[in-house]
Amino acid sequence: MPNLLIVDDAKFMRMTLKNMLNNSIYNIVGEAENGEEAIEQYRSLQPDLVTMDITMPVMDGLSAAKAILGEFPDAKIIMCSAMGQQQMVIEAIEAGAKDFIVKPFDGGRVIDSINRVCKM
Repeated sequence: MPNLLIVDDAKFMRMTLKNMLNNSIYNIVGEAENGEEAIEQYRSLQPDLVTMDITMPVMDGLSAAKAILGEFPDAKIIMCSAMGQQQMVIEAIEAGAKDFIVKPFDGGRVIDSINRVCKM
C-alpha cells in the first residue's frame, strides 16, 4: 500500500484530499501545512508520494519540492495549484515534480494522477 504525505496550508484542502483517498489503496502517513514541515516530514516518513500545494506560508511548495528533490532525487511529487499558477507549475515540473492537479480538486483526476505517478 503506497504511503502518501499531504502538504497544504489549508486544513480543509488536506481533509478534502484525505476524504477522496479514504477508500482507496493509499495510506496517508502524514500531513504538513508549509514547505519546511513538508521537508521534515519527508525525511522522517520517506513517503512513496507527496501532494504539494504551491502557495503556503513559511516556505512555498515550489521551494520545498526543489529541496526534497535535491536531497531525494527519486521523490514523487504532485503539485497542487489554483488556476492562474501555470508558471509555478511549469517551474515545479522542470524541477522534477511528476504531475500537477488543479484546485478545486476533481476526485477522478486526483486518483488518476496519483495512480499514474505511483506506477512511474
